[in-house]
Amino acid sequence: MLIKMAIKSGILLLILWLFSCVPENTISRSETEEDNKEIHNSKAAETIAIEITGEENEYTFSVTILSPDTGCQQYADWWEVIDLEENLLYRRILGHSHVNEQPFTRSGGTIPINKEKEVYIRAHMNNLGYGSNVLRGSVFSGFIKTKLQTDFAATLESKEPLPSNCAF
Repeated sequence: MLIKMAIKSGILLLILWLFSCVPENTISRSETEEDNKEIHNSKAAETIAIEITGEENEYTFSVTILSPDTGCQQYADWWEVIDLEENLLYRRILGHSHVNEQPFTRSGGTIPINKEKEVYIRAHMNNLGYGSNVLRGSVFSGFIKTKLQTDFAATLESKEPLPSNCAF
């Protein structure tokens, strides 16, 4: 028992040290496979990790999504960045399903926010709408997993840009 605790403590210290070595213009948050299985207990698409590059007001977000894609009948069709006041700041359209690629990462930008602006990053399913597991944070402070009401900023679901079709 003590050995396991010592190993976990050592791993945690190593992770904290490695995180402190990330360059200032790159923020990365990734999860273990076990974490992904734990949070993916619904049929909703979920944002599970993010990497950010670029400079203030010109960021590129690489967002990792876990979704129960089955083909064009059910797939994650976009991820988006919204502010806490329900404004759409950026939407990355996903043109096809990712049945055999889970989780998957897609980049988008440039996203015009300052480094301290708090935002949500959430995913959308073409037939199920928004999921409640999202990322919240800022470029400056980093992002954490959190829950968001699925009806938060629900009117954005019909705001352009919207997917035109599903390729496969």
